Amino acid sequence: MKKLFLHIALFFSWICFSQNEQLAQYFYEKGDFEKAKLGYEELLKSIPQNSQYFLRTIDCYQQLQQYDLAEKTIQTRYSKYKQAFLLVEMGYNWQLQKNEAKAKSYYEQALESIRKNPNEVYGVANAFEKKVILEYAVKAYQTAAELDATFNFNYQMALLYGQLGKTDLMITTFLDEAFINPQNSNLIQHQLSRYMSDESDTSFSDSLKKALILRTQKDQDIFWNQYLSWFYVQQKEFGKAFIQEKAIYKRNPESLAEIVSLGQMAIEEDQTEAATEILGYVLENTKNLETLIQANTYLIEMKLAKAKPADFIAIDTQLKSLLQQFEINPFTLKLQLIQAHFTAFSLKKPEEAKAIITKALALPLNDYQIANAKMELADIFLFEEKYNQALLYYSQIELDLKNDVMAHEASLKAAKTSYFKTDFDWALKQFKELKSANTQLIANDALEYFLLINDNTVADSTQTALKQFAKGDYLMYQKRNDEAIAHFQKMLQQFKGQEIEAVTLLRLGKLYETTGNYTLALQQYQAIIAQHSDGIYIDEGLFFAAELYVKYLNDPEKAKPLYEKMIFNHQDSIYFVEARKKFRQLRGDKNL
Repeated sequence: MKKLFLHIALFFSWICFSQNEQLAQYFYEKGDFEKAKLGYEELLKSIPQNSQYFLRTIDCYQQLQQYDLAEKTIQTRYSKYKQAFLLVEMGYNWQLQKNEAKAKSYYEQALESIRKNPNEVYGVANAFEKKVILEYAVKAYQTAAELDATFNFNYQMALLYGQLGKTDLMITTFLDEAFINPQNSNLIQHQLSRYMSDESDTSFSDSLKKALILRTQKDQDIFWNQYLSWFYVQQKEFGKAFIQEKAIYKRNPESLAEIVSLGQMAIEEDQTEAATEILGYVLENTKNLETLIQANTYLIEMKLAKAKPADFIAIDTQLKSLLQQFEINPFTLKLQLIQAHFTAFSLKKPEEAKAIITKALALPLNDYQIANAKMELADIFLFEEKYNQALLYYSQIELDLKNDVMAHEASLKAAKTSYFKTDFDWALKQFKELKSANTQLIANDALEYFLLINDNTVADSTQTALKQFAKGDYLMYQKRNDEAIAHFQKMLQQFKGQEIEAVTLLRLGKLYETTGNYTLALQQYQAIIAQHSDGIYIDEGLFFAAELYVKYLNDPEKAKPLYEKMIFNHQDSIYFVEARKKFRQLRGDKNL
């Protein structure tokens, strides 16, 4: 029984102590340092050895300008524990009183303590960093490293050099560390990337490039070729990265995986010329079946992305030739699904396409391969307006791969199917759930459709315009672009001035882009900018118009003010980061 009462007493004591700590922290964060001081003094009496309580108490004294009390408390603790970092605290207390001479005296004593015992560096350097006394923090690390060769503080010193604006020293120190400890390369590259994307220092990328080029010239280790390749990838200069990757491969021809990956990244950035060269090199230098299939798949996907009807016969022939060469097996599943999609959506032969997938599903496939095949089959059923069959297969994927990205994608497609059917109530519920999906692309897509349905239902309870708009979207899905253009043009006349007008202009703009009519596309975006500047599609209007000027209309000067408006007026847009980067490119910034 006595033990029980003891445990109960200890339990309530712990609860009381925890509440006191939370209260002290609350007042501290609120800036009520008088009350916070009283709280931390009590806590420090309970646990005198607690450094956090001690430092918070000192900070409260200093915030209240009670410097004598802070000095006395620090001195008492130093006399008891002899912790070197307390010398930094004492120096900082004098610094706050504008007595630089006394502050420096204590900082030098802290460094001297490291000379006597190099292990003191951790507490001392950390104290300097917390007080943002960065030059002394660097000296602390340097002092310890000079005394004990086992110490390596390159990473910490490089970060400090960066904060001090000594970027050349930071680069040198980071690169030295990366070479000594390659396992830290990813961490270092992350830090370098932050500076490369920092608008405040446009010379950083040039300095880093020069440093890397010098190292590749002085040292023949392929490590530096790899680092230079990484740098060029960050700059989206895939051709230059390819030169480095070729040099690496010639000296170490074990795998072409990095070059294949580089080709894939070039495709993602729409640099088809560089991607074609890179993947062509892969085909010339491998006999590995998997690599050959992968490279050919990427190349055919690139062709399909820009294909016109006149190209269809040649592409169809090439697909059949590739599948004859590599045969129908699980390794060529992606090629088979590409062929099925092309046959249905481009050649308009859905029955043949479904036969291709049915044959693929008879192969010994894993769960993800089966899901991919079913997804394509569902897409083709949707193409045929067989909504229920499409929904059935999308539902199977959702059940088979619960919480997987592919399941979320199937959910999104199922929601779009309901939307195409004009079952807007059900579609809205699905899009609302998918707005919070982990995958950003799915979340953005779901948000777009949620706003489309919600806004146009509020504006028109009969959903007349929305039904017509869904019909146009479905024509786009089927790649019946000419019919979709005619449909949306008719909508602009029928629903002029209504809520649906802005998004209709947006759809027409994208359709004109797809068909290569860039002047007409620009007109749609300009109409959004002029007539719907306070609407939710203004950021798309600005961004897509700017992109047209840069990519197709060869008039980048007209793009600049459009990107600039995006940067200053639409920071919450999903296109903001890209618009900022493009604006800086046009402005001539070296650091991108």
